[in-house]
Amino acid sequence: MNIKLNQSQANQKSEIKVTGSKSETNRLLLLQALYPNIALENTSNSDDSEVMAKALTQNSKPKTQNLQPEIIDIHHAGTAMRFLTAYFATQENREVIITGSPRMKERPIKILVEALQQLGAEITYEENQGFPPLKIKGKKLSKSKVSLPADISSQYVSALLLIAPKLENGLELTLEGKITSIPYIKMTLAILNDLGFEASFVDNTIAVKPKLIIHNSKFIIESDWSSASYFYSIVALSDIGTEIKLSSYKENSLQGDSVLSEIYKNLGVETTFENHQIILKKASDLNQQSQILDLNEAPDIAQTIAVTCFGLGIGCHLTGLHTLKIKETDRLEALRIELQKLGANITVTDDSLTLEVSSVTERNIAIDTYNDHRMAMAFAPLALLTDIIINDAEVVSKSFPDFWNDLKAIGFKVEKQ
Repeated sequence: MNIKLNQSQANQKSEIKVTGSKSETNRLLLLQALYPNIALENTSNSDDSEVMAKALTQNSKPKTQNLQPEIIDIHHAGTAMRFLTAYFATQENREVIITGSPRMKERPIKILVEALQQLGAEITYEENQGFPPLKIKGKKLSKSKVSLPADISSQYVSALLLIAPKLENGLELTLEGKITSIPYIKMTLAILNDLGFEASFVDNTIAVKPKLIIHNSKFIIESDWSSASYFYSIVALSDIGTEIKLSSYKENSLQGDSVLSEIYKNLGVETTFENHQIILKKASDLNQQSQILDLNEAPDIAQTIAVTCFGLGIGCHLTGLHTLKIKETDRLEALRIELQKLGANITVTDDSLTLEVSSVTERNIAIDTYNDHRMAMAFAPLALLTDIIINDAEVVSKSFPDFWNDLKAIGFKVEKQ
């Protein structure tokens, strides 16, 4: 399905309820599988979280010599691949093969597999060394010390931390090198601590103590800040006075992407926290200077920011983006190709993006999405400036299934093709 977005104007005032954070939900679903006394509210309705939940509740059969391993297909869900690899490594007497889409089979997982093997896990590669699919024979892991490079993906770290309380002797994890996406690691640790687990992070060492059971506990999941980014972009590209109210959000958020409220100040958007909601208001014309930002701790909002700057006719230099090369697509290259279609002057390297001052010069351009939900949503706000087509628009269901309906609700002209 493609979506045609005819040039639109956002309503002066709108209100949207955003689904629960995918990042928080997937962490808590895994913990809930390990500790069933955990109750969850405001879980994400994203494809990724549904895939995660399905895999965790898939019927397991006692292993005998005559039974084939269970097949767990996580499609495009990278977080699920990392988290479930760690989870199934701890499930005694279970044997599974975790697989996914063709793109998933190109996304590296060797660092996590080797870390789990240091703990005693039994994991082998079914096809290419270092990549899914994986065959995992679950077993009791009694070793407790492990180290891994921390400059590739914070999801490897979080995967280990989430299973740590269930390990017989807990976990002492040493991170080597510069740590990527620290807020996501801190999110995992904060969730563990909020639920009563003992976890500490000192220098480059994280320690989690074992805990066999926890008492009944309820966790209310905050809405997704990454999803909020597209509304920040819309407000930034709208007339002064435009307001969008989003729920449910916390001023002391665990999510690294909450840095949006600071970044978008320079793009003319003011954020007010009020009764678990955020009110985004186009308060002024933007600071005309090019934006220079290190997004090492919030790389998922890079696409949104680059498109916003292009729409505003200003430049930007974004760094700390090395993890974007191994996402659903090579997001840096995808951004370069699609922004150039619209008239942008943009260059990318392995870890940065530079957008020169340029403006929209083309109309009715079809934007390819590369099986990447963030490509579809990051480009949609440009419909405030020109007619645009989003190819394979259903890809948004990976993280934000209601996105196109929510755009209609705030005044966008959305046509299915």
